[in-house]
This record gives sequence, C-alpha cells and structure tokens, in this order.
Amino acid sequence: MGVLIDIIVGARPNFIKVAAIVKELDARLSEDFGISYRLIHTSQHYDKKMSGIFFDELNIPSPNINLNVGNIESSKQMATIIARYSKVLATQKPDMVIVCGDVNSTIACALATKKTDPKITLVHVEAGLRCGDCQMPEEINRILTDSISDYFFTTSRTASENLINEGVSPSRIFFVGNTMIDTLYNNERKFKKPSFWDEYGLESKKYFALTLHRQSNISNAETLGALLDAISEAAEHTPVIFPVHPHTAKMLDSFGIRPSSRIIMTDPMGYLEFNYLVKNARAVVTDSGGISEEATVMNVPCMTLRNNTERPETCTVGTNMLLGNSPKYIFSAFEKLKAGEWQLGKCPELWDGKAAERIVDKICDKLLRPQSEKHTILKLKPKEFGEVKYNTIFLN
Repeated sequence: MGVLIDIIVGARPNFIKVAAIVKELDARLSEDFGISYRLIHTSQHYDKKMSGIFFDELNIPSPNINLNVGNIESSKQMATIIARYSKVLATQKPDMVIVCGDVNSTIACALATKKTDPKITLVHVEAGLRCGDCQMPEEINRILTDSISDYFFTTSRTASENLINEGVSPSRIFFVGNTMIDTLYNNERKFKKPSFWDEYGLESKKYFALTLHRQSNISNAETLGALLDAISEAAEHTPVIFPVHPHTAKMLDSFGIRPSSRIIMTDPMGYLEFNYLVKNARAVVTDSGGISEEATVMNVPCMTLRNNTERPETCTVGTNMLLGNSPKYIFSAFEKLKAGEWQLGKCPELWDGKAAERIVDKICDKLLRPQSEKHTILKLKPKEFGEVKYNTIFLN
C-alpha cells in the first residue's frame, strides 16, 4: 500500500527547483514512508545544454516518462503537453501532482491533472509569486496554476500574502523557503571553472556576467542592440561574459547584431560552471528572476533589466536592483557599483537550504498520510506509453 506522486519538469528552472525535492524524497523512500514517484519530463527544454547536463550535474534521476514535446510554438507546445500528459494520467492516476514555477509545462500539466480528475491533489511549488505584469507569459502561468492548485508552497511571506489576498485559505499555504537555494547549497562545493576561464584570462571579481532571454529585451532589434551597447560601454575595460540562450542567439542572428568585443559570447552553460561564473563575478546583469535569487544568496551585486519583479525580497533584502531596459539606468547602476555604494545583501527568511525538507515533511505528514491506506500503486506498464529508452518512456 502507498501513494504515488508525479513530479513535473520541463525547463531549466524546473530542474534546479526539483533537484532538492527529489533528493529529499529519495531519502524518505529509503526509510519506507510508503511513497513512490514518477518524474515526468515534458522536454520543453530538451537538448544537452539546456536539459541533459542539469540531470547529470544535479544527480536528478532519469525521467520515468518523457513527453517528448520539443521546441514548438508556445500554444501548440502547451496543447501537446496537455494531450500527452492526459494520456499518462488515463493509464494510471497519481495521488498527487507537483508542479514548480511558471513555465509552460507547469500550467499545461496542472490543467491536464484537473481536467482528468479534480480529485487528484495538485501542489504548486514556488506559488504566489506576482510581478503585476500580465504582459509576461510567466505571470499568466503563475496566476492560472495557482487558481486550480490545492496546496501552495511559497518562497516568501509576500508570496503567501498574495495568495491570501486572492482568496486562498491560509490552511492550504505553506511558507517553506526556496528549493532553488537548497540546490545551490547542495552543489556549491562542486562549482567549477568554466572551460573558457583560462582562455579569456578571467580573474575573480574582474569581469561581469550577463544573461538575456525575456521577450521584452530581445524581441526588438533596437532595444536589444541598445542594451548590449550600454552594458559594453558601462563596463569600460572589464570583460562581460555572456552565455547566450538559444532563443537570444536566434534573435541576435536574425537582427544582424554583433556585440562589442568586450562582450564575450559563449554557449549555454551547465549549472556548476554557470554558478561558478556568477559567484566570482564583480556583478551580474540579467533579466532572470532565478539568477537574482542565486546572486542574492552569494552576495553578488545584481542588475535586473526589468521594470518589475515577482521576487521583491531580492531587492529589499538582497543584492538586486531593478533597472528596466533604459540605457541611462544601466550607466547609473554601474557608477553606483564602481563607487562602492551597492547595497550589502543578506539571505531572505527561510532561504537556509531546508525548503525541500519542509515540503516533503508536509507532503508526508499532512497531505498524503490520510490517503496512504486507501490506494494501491499499480505496476507501471511501459509498453502502454510508447518506446522505452534508457529507463525512460518516450511519448510520440
């Protein structure tokens, strides 16, 4: 007798958040808590540099089921995920489905779950984040996922308050901390120099790190070009290391933009090399919310090229500053950094590396324990799903 949990991953941020939860669940499984899980990979991010390397470096087990969706247009991608995960659910329903964050895989699998059977417990990890900008696809995904979830694990008191203000009962909300930071602490000792470190003569605190991937920054040639020009000029003679997201690379190529030689463009990086790069940077320039969290914990100044953030604690407590995407604010921020006036950050509440432990405690003791005597886990039959490779079931 026992309970079955489906854990959904699909994109780079999911892998980092789920790694700590899977590690904790595996520890509980070894203690025979009557829990088993299936790791479901939608393959929203699917190639080695954006997916496979994270499984390898973070010791995430191979997915039990791969929905094999790939890089297709957003609405078609979501529809395909819904259809293929619904097929999985039709063969064997889990007792609980855990979704993380705000990517397309999150809301698509949440919808498939509740359309298949509203009685399946749907849990949202990193719930309640709000930036107030529904022009961002991620904000829509967050709001919709929270609107149909049963339980909510939050990274901050602000996120919990957002949910309460939207009518969610406090009894269904658990402020547990940040699993992305759990993964950071779990792997910090394994960070390693990027392969290009010596080639470019990099030294700790003598370069800047840059990432760009949001549509508001890369979908317009004038905006993207102006941002890169401003960052290059503001950095002066200090190199800027720019691991380029595949979609950003596509836009740079289509616009014919060639950044200054001070901006060193590299391929996407794995988790261990990238966080070594961030930890040793003089500052990070980014439009990623997750990177602003990691920079805060590592006490690295962070300049976020957005007008808003769903992670306000990175600004009020941490090292992050919102700049929008106007070049004049980039110059101001660099001047503040050079003058030694950047705010010293501290770690936000409960970002202590124990979020996954708290999540699994709640899952075991509060959410699943009453069900454990009601359900029998059926043996999964891979042949019902499609071709089996490397212990992973691929749907076509």
